[in-house]
Amino acid sequence: MKIVSNFDIRYSDFSEDIARIETENKKRLPPEPAHREGTMSEPKYKRILLKISGEALMGDASFGIVPEVIDKVAADIYEVDSLGVQVAVVIGGGNIFRGVSAASRGMDRTSADHMGMLATVINALALQDALERLGGQTRLQSAISMRAVAEPYIRRRAIRHLEKGRIVMFAAGTGNPYFTTDTAAALRAMEVQADVLLKATRVDGVYPADPEKTPGVQKIDRLTHLEVLHKQLKVMDATAISLAMDNAMPIIVFNLTKPGNLKRVVMGEPVGTFVEGEDNG
Repeated sequence: MKIVSNFDIRYSDFSEDIARIETENKKRLPPEPAHREGTMSEPKYKRILLKISGEALMGDASFGIVPEVIDKVAADIYEVDSLGVQVAVVIGGGNIFRGVSAASRGMDRTSADHMGMLATVINALALQDALERLGGQTRLQSAISMRAVAEPYIRRRAIRHLEKGRIVMFAAGTGNPYFTTDTAAALRAMEVQADVLLKATRVDGVYPADPEKTPGVQKIDRLTHLEVLHKQLKVMDATAISLAMDNAMPIIVFNLTKPGNLKRVVMGEPVGTFVEGEDNG
């Protein structure tokens, strides 16, 4: 014979009332927002390699680093970092010194490229300072040993920093002359197993002609690596594109000067030009 306790009796007396109250409370809750096309709650890319040219830090100046510009760049990077995205950065040095230009005027190419590598370290230190003033945790690694200001580049250590949520900056290119920072960006993207290589520029993507010199030219939305090489489009240098193509690394070319663009790219919105392999087309 089942023994019915006073608790069972009291609960059964109120069970219908409890169910009715729960139903009424659900009706009072605000409706869930409708899904909007093209929006996502989670970033599409979990680990990115961002390539920034040194010229992007000049703003409208003809040389050097404009503090307001680098602060805006740092704010965009920090915003993406706050989403939980693992961010690695390769920065150029063309705002301070360009090895190719110096070599064309008679300087030894190896010496000129080494000077260009040092310029990238200066830019990386400036970006590191701007990010840390915002509260970001950063690490700077250099392909040329300079332990007083940067860690030596060690792949496993770099990946560990990314896994811990630190923004990692790679300076001094590959550490070798005759290789550009574009090539360094493609190389580091593969080494740290980034999901995508983001090429930050001052225009909205890839164009068949320079949009600043040819008004009305239309942006190209999608390309393959091979098309970039065949058409000699100014995306990145041929070595970087070939390296990305051989290792199936997608590239997104976008305008960094528009606030919030970096976040939109990371969230998967159709921003800029998407460069992919032949098999993905």
